[in-house]
Amino acid sequence: MPLNLDKKKAIVSKIKKISNTALSAVIADSQSVSVNEINVLRKSGREIGVKMSIVQNTLLCLAVKNTIFECLKEIIKGSTFIAYSMNHPGSAARLFKEFSKKNEKFQITGAAFEGKLLSIAEINQLADMPTYKEAIIKLLFILKMSVAGKLINILSAIKKKKETS
Repeated sequence: MPLNLDKKKAIVSKIKKISNTALSAVIADSQSVSVNEINVLRKSGREIGVKMSIVQNTLLCLAVKNTIFECLKEIIKGSTFIAYSMNHPGSAARLFKEFSKKNEKFQITGAAFEGKLLSIAEINQLADMPTYKEAIIKLLFILKMSVAGKLINILSAIKKKKETS
């Protein structure tokens, strides 16, 4: 059933509002993926603050106009499934990357971050970015290891001093 003009305006308005607050966006071709698999993906996305929509290309182009995601208009074609990262810039890319590993038919077609269209290598880098929690854990590990290293150096210096005296 075709959408009337009011419904189309509502969709464009909703996507534009999300586009103005999102940190990054990733688009993918989900044409051959089952509805059940998409629903599982959407559920996973809600848990980590990723907003997803399957939108007609013309409506999506209108929605991203005059936003930092306007660069996506160049690659929007076919069946477009868009995901916006709301909390962490790499969440949507990471989610889509993991999903595409399990579903060969699901292909990431592009992404935008800070107003720039990303290459596949850059999308992978964005997906591999640690979350805030992961970064804190790594920092604490590094600090712990450096403190342990200093302690070992101090103990070995004390041992050498005792051996020489």
